[in-house]
Amino acid sequence: MTDTADDAPAAGDDPLRAPPGERSIPELLRFGVVNVDKPAGPSSHQLSAWVRDAVNDALAALDPDGEPIDGVAHAGTLDPKVTGCLPTLTGDATRAAQVFLEGSKEYVAVLELHGSPPSDFREVVAEFEAEIYQKPPRKSAVTRRLRTRTIHELDVLEVADRRALLRIRCESGTYVRKLCHDIGLATGVGAHMGHLRRTATDPFDDGDLHALQDLVDGLAWARAGDEALLREVVRPAEDALVHLPSVTVAPSAARNVATGAPVYAPGVIGVAEATDATARSSEAADDLPLVACHTPDGVAVCLGRLVGDPDAESGVVVSLERVLL
Repeated sequence: MTDTADDAPAAGDDPLRAPPGERSIPELLRFGVVNVDKPAGPSSHQLSAWVRDAVNDALAALDPDGEPIDGVAHAGTLDPKVTGCLPTLTGDATRAAQVFLEGSKEYVAVLELHGSPPSDFREVVAEFEAEIYQKPPRKSAVTRRLRTRTIHELDVLEVADRRALLRIRCESGTYVRKLCHDIGLATGVGAHMGHLRRTATDPFDDGDLHALQDLVDGLAWARAGDEALLREVVRPAEDALVHLPSVTVAPSAARNVATGAPVYAPGVIGVAEATDATARSSEAADDLPLVACHTPDGVAVCLGRLVGDPDAESGVVVSLERVLL
């Protein structure tokens, strides 16, 4: 059943947010994403805590009657020494954290060989551009059982003495340190991972990274009335969903989703095709495709699984995973 003019919720009770480009700074901070350039030193957890505290300090000044954010969520832990792309979701956007498991990640790594590289070094490395077996390291927080991960691209960018610079595009959850160790075994000379930098986490890359200081400066300028820098650093959380297949739903259907209802066929307006990155990850997954549902003006509604025909006249099209309203 769709809403009518008589039974539609009052404006003050409407769960739908303003369109992404029309949100106030407090609204942006409560449903945003920052593509943080993690430095060497702090842990990912510590960096996330700094983002949360900086945002809440600003909200206390900009919107003292509003609620602080409960927390933030980042796109996969980086070890303290590792640098690079750490997209961080703020406030209610943390509900969408699972999207970072659906795309690929890209790294640039220094491979420290324990001897001179063999003459067929590049050929040996190329053999790892495939589905590989990995067991998480002992210090990992996950269960140490053998599993497979796909290395989509593996390029040798440079070789100098006993060092090689590698570019690795891989499935989320790949342990690059273990990959470097295994490459060393395959070459016959041994190797370990030196410096590691993450250059991309779908759909973000190192083309628009921002240091934590950029966020702090942007928040300070916003408190002084200049929002330009902060709107460059903090983007609407919908920007974290662009690599997923998108289902457009009617506003009335979106309001029903906010109460926990799935997306039914009559409420579907259209479906966009997946990007190449999502297509690759979906081919390797046993589950149904994860999709993001939006209203026609771009407001994120939910994450779910495409379980039905969007062109059908009845039935469930998207089962809910996370409501984002």
